[in-house]
This record gives sequence, C-alpha cells and structure tokens, in this order.
Amino acid sequence: MIVIGFVLDLLLGDPPSWPHPIKIIGHAIGGLTKLFNRPKYAATTRQWLGLLMWVIIVGGTWLIVAGLMWLVRDVLWLKLVLGSYLCYTCLSIKGLAVESRKIMRSLKADDLEKARYQVGMIVGRDTAALSGEDVCKATIETVAENTSDGVIAPLLFLIIGGPALGLAYKAVNTLDSMVGYQNEKYRDIGRVPARLDDVFNYIPARLTWLFLVIASALLRYDVHKAVSVGLRDREHHKSPNSGFSESVVAGALNLRLGGPHYYFGELVPKPYIGNADAGPADAHAINQTLRLLYTASTLGLIVVIGVRWSILALL
Repeated sequence: MIVIGFVLDLLLGDPPSWPHPIKIIGHAIGGLTKLFNRPKYAATTRQWLGLLMWVIIVGGTWLIVAGLMWLVRDVLWLKLVLGSYLCYTCLSIKGLAVESRKIMRSLKADDLEKARYQVGMIVGRDTAALSGEDVCKATIETVAENTSDGVIAPLLFLIIGGPALGLAYKAVNTLDSMVGYQNEKYRDIGRVPARLDDVFNYIPARLTWLFLVIASALLRYDVHKAVSVGLRDREHHKSPNSGFSESVVAGALNLRLGGPHYYFGELVPKPYIGNADAGPADAHAINQTLRLLYTASTLGLIVVIGVRWSILALL
C-alpha cells in the first residue's frame, strides 16, 4: 500500500478537484478554531481548548481511518485500494514540485507579483513585499522543510501504523500549519498543537538530515558543505526540527536561508542558516532543491520498507 501510494503521488500529485482527507481535516480545524479561539476566553482557557482541539482532530482522524480499514479488512482488493489511496494522500512530493515549478516559471517570465502570490500559497509568511531572491529562498525553505513533513515523516508513521497513523500524523502537521503561529491571534490556541508537532517530527527531521546528506553526495552537490553547515546550523531555527533539512540544503547549494520574516504583519526574528558569503538564490537553486527532494524521498522509501522487511524476517 505504501509503495503504491508513493508511486501514485509521483504520477498524480494532488489534483485540486479530487477528494482529499486533508481538506476535511482542514475544514474541521477551521470550525473548531472559530469556536474555541474567542477573545472572551482567558489565555489559559484557550491553551486548554487548543489541547482539546488536538485530541478531537488527531484522535478523530485515527479512529475514522482505523475504522474504515477495519471494515474492509476481509476484502483484500478493497483493503489494498483504500489503503493505497489513503497512503497516497499522506505524501506530497509531486505537489511540492508542481507548485515550485509554477514559481520558477513566473520568476523566469519576470512576473514577480504572480510569483509572490504563488509562493504565498505554500508558505505561512507575508509575501507581498518579497524580492525575487526572497521568493526563491521561501520556496527552497518550504521544499526543504516539507521533505521531512511531507514525505519522510509520513513514510515513517505509515510504516509503523499504516494509513490510520499516517493520516493522524498529517492531522498533527495540519494543526500546526493552521494555528501554530507565535502571534497574538494564535499564540494561545496554537501552543499545544505546535509543541506536539515538534515532538512528532523530532525523529523524522533527523532522518531527513541524513537522507539529504546522502542525496547531496549522489547528486554531486557540495556534500562537504552539506555536512559542515548541516552540523553547525541544524539548530539555528525557532523550530527544533526545521533547521535540520534547511541547513543541509543551504550547505549543499551554497545558500544563506532563514533570517527574519513577517507573519500576519508582525516581524518574527529568526537566525540565518548557511554561510554569510553564500551565493544568491535563484530559480536554478529551486530546481536543485527539487532534485534533492526526489532523491531523499526515494532513499526514505527504500530504507523504511527495507527496515520493515528486515523486522518481519527476524520475527
């Protein structure tokens, strides 16, 4: 199911008109956020409501998917079809590539306004005032971070607990992306979802670091800088996990990523990742990052499947 889902993602990506569990999860989060994140509630109350929302969304996702898989357990072809589709919806390799290439085309056509709008569809920061290089950096950072969040982490949870745990992880990640902001609006309601997202991504982020280093060597990028910058700057991020993938990419491609960004009109200070004398980010660097994404993702699939087969063989 995982292999079929992986291949489906490479072939199909994420067609907007197709039904998708993450869309349903997103609507549920939006509804509960409106219900729970009200100014009349005290900060501590909103934090507890954030925990309650996390339990409802993540626990509900796991229960629904596990229930669906249990219902089809005796119909093997239906179990394979449903399970493969659910595994496919957990991954976002081609979707990332498609959106990134749209941005690349807009930049090559000197349409900065369109590129700003397009990058705004895949990042959480404010994009209206970004320069062309800033758009490139935002795209590269998103691809690097989502190599972990959108591929390696889902693969790991899918191999451990099947579609139910894979989609429960995606619920964790979606909660963080929607409410896990350190600003006045979401600081309280998003505190618990953001912290738990850090916990769930702790091991996947470090595995992604390793897979990206190997990918850098396979692609003949600067593997020496990938390792040195990756070791030095992997914790130069407000998130305890995001810097692991970004630091390897920054080193491998000789870029300087990170730094302060605006979120909902508020300037959020962030440390820089990469050498101060690094070269400029451009559309070519986005394409190189996509090659790292595909290579690291394939390595991740091979490793998790190999580990599972080895464990089953020992048992």
